[in-house]
Amino acid sequence: MDTTSPNYSVKVVQYFVIASLIWAVAGMIIGVILAAQLYWPVLNLDSEYFQFGRLRPLHTSGVIYGFVVNILMGTSLYIAQRTGKCELYNKSLAWMVFWGWQLVLLLALITLPLGYTTSKEYAELEWPIDILIVLVWVLYAVLFFGTLAKRNVSHIFVANWFFGAFIIVIAMIFIVNNLAMPASLMKSYSVFAGAQDAIVQWWWGHNAVGFLLTAGVIGMNYYFIPKVSERPIYSYRLSIIHFWGLVGFYTWAGTHHLIYSSVPVWVQNIGIVMSLILWLPSWGGAFNSAMTLLQNKEKLKTDYIMLFFFSAILYYCLATFEGPLLAIRWFNMVAHNTEWVIGHVHSGALGWVGMSGIAVFYYFIPRLWGKTDLWSPRLIKWHFWLAHAGVAIYAIALWVAGIGEGYMWLSQSDNGELIYSFVEAMNFKAPWLFLRFFGGALFVLGLLLMTVNLYKTVRMPSALVTKEA
Repeated sequence: MDTTSPNYSVKVVQYFVIASLIWAVAGMIIGVILAAQLYWPVLNLDSEYFQFGRLRPLHTSGVIYGFVVNILMGTSLYIAQRTGKCELYNKSLAWMVFWGWQLVLLLALITLPLGYTTSKEYAELEWPIDILIVLVWVLYAVLFFGTLAKRNVSHIFVANWFFGAFIIVIAMIFIVNNLAMPASLMKSYSVFAGAQDAIVQWWWGHNAVGFLLTAGVIGMNYYFIPKVSERPIYSYRLSIIHFWGLVGFYTWAGTHHLIYSSVPVWVQNIGIVMSLILWLPSWGGAFNSAMTLLQNKEKLKTDYIMLFFFSAILYYCLATFEGPLLAIRWFNMVAHNTEWVIGHVHSGALGWVGMSGIAVFYYFIPRLWGKTDLWSPRLIKWHFWLAHAGVAIYAIALWVAGIGEGYMWLSQSDNGELIYSFVEAMNFKAPWLFLRFFGGALFVLGLLLMTVNLYKTVRMPSALVTKEA
C-alpha cells in the first residue's frame, strides 16, 4: 500500500461545482419563464425561438445535464479520491471531461432554441451531440473507474457503488435509446418505431430519473450526510441493500408510463409490479439517511444544511410514494397526462434533487475554497423557508389542478358525451398554474440568495478549515 499523502485534485472539482451552480440558476430561471408562459401566453412573444416548445427541453436539459450531471461528476471524482485515499487516475483526462461536457451544454443551448430536436423526452439532442455525449461519458467512466482501481484501501465506499451504477446504466440506456439513422447534419430518425420506440424511450426516460437523479444523488448524499451530521452512516448494511434494491427493480419500472397504451399488457404489468416493489428499497434508504441525521439531533435543530438534507429525504419519500401510486391502473386513469404528473416530477426534482444539491453547495463550496463559515447564516435561513414555501405551493397547486383536470376529462353524461369542454378544463386550472409560477419564483429567489451568499463566502479572507470536506 502506498503510504505517501495523496495529492488530491481539487481545482477540477471546483470547476464542476461552479458550473453546476450556474446551470442550476439558469435552468430554473428558464423553468419560471415557462411557468409564466403557461399562465400568460403572450410571454411567448410571438417568437419561434422563445416559445414554450423550444424552451422546455432547454429547461430540462439545463437542469439534468447542467446542474445535476456537473455536480455528480465533480463530487464523484472528489469522493473517489478521498474514500480511496488516492489521486485521480489522470488529471488531464479530468479536464477533458470537464470541458467536453461544457461543450455539450453549449451546443444544447444553441441547438434546442433553434428547433433541432429528436422530440424524445430527456433525449432531445440531435445525433452529432449524442456522439459527443457518448465520447465524454466514456472518458468520464475511464477516469472514475481508473481512480477506483488506484485506491489505496481495499474497501469500496458505498457512495462509489451508486456512482458506478449511475455511470454504467446511463451509458447503456442512453446509447440504446438514441440509436438513429441520420438524415442530415442536424436531423435523424430513431431506428425504433411505434410501441417498440415507446418502450425503449421510457426504459431510458424513467431510468434517467432512476440512475441519474436518484442513484447518483444518493451516492453523493451517502458521503455528505455523514460528514455534515458528524456521525457514521446509520446502517452500512442497509445502504448496500438499498443499492441492490434499486439496481434490481428500478430498471424494470419504466413501462408504468405506458399503461392503457398499445404496449402488451404483460409489459405494462411488469412496470406496475416493479414500481410497487420499489417502495421497499426507496423508503429503506430514506430511513437510513434520516437516521444518520437524527443521530445528531442537537445539531439538526440549528444546522440549516442538515435541515436541507432532511427535507430532501422527506421529498424523496414523497416522490417514491407518488411514483408507485401513479403506476396503479385506477389512479393512472385519473392522473396520467394531467398537471399531477408535473407536480410529482417537481416534488422529486425540486424537493429531492434540488434540496440535496443546495445542501451540498452550502457544505462543500466553502470547504473547497478553504473557508470555515458561510458569509451570512441569516441568508441560508431565508433560503430554507423560501425553498420550502416554493416547493409546497408548486406541488400542492399542481396536485389540485391535476385531480380536477383528470376528473373533468373523464366526466360523461348519460349518453356518453363529455360534460366539460377543453376550455372549461383550462379555465379551472388557470389559477393553479399561477400558483405554480409563484412557487417556482420563490424557489429561484432562494437560489439567487444562495448564490450571493456563496460568492461572498468564497471572496472572504482565507481561513484554515477545521474539518476536511
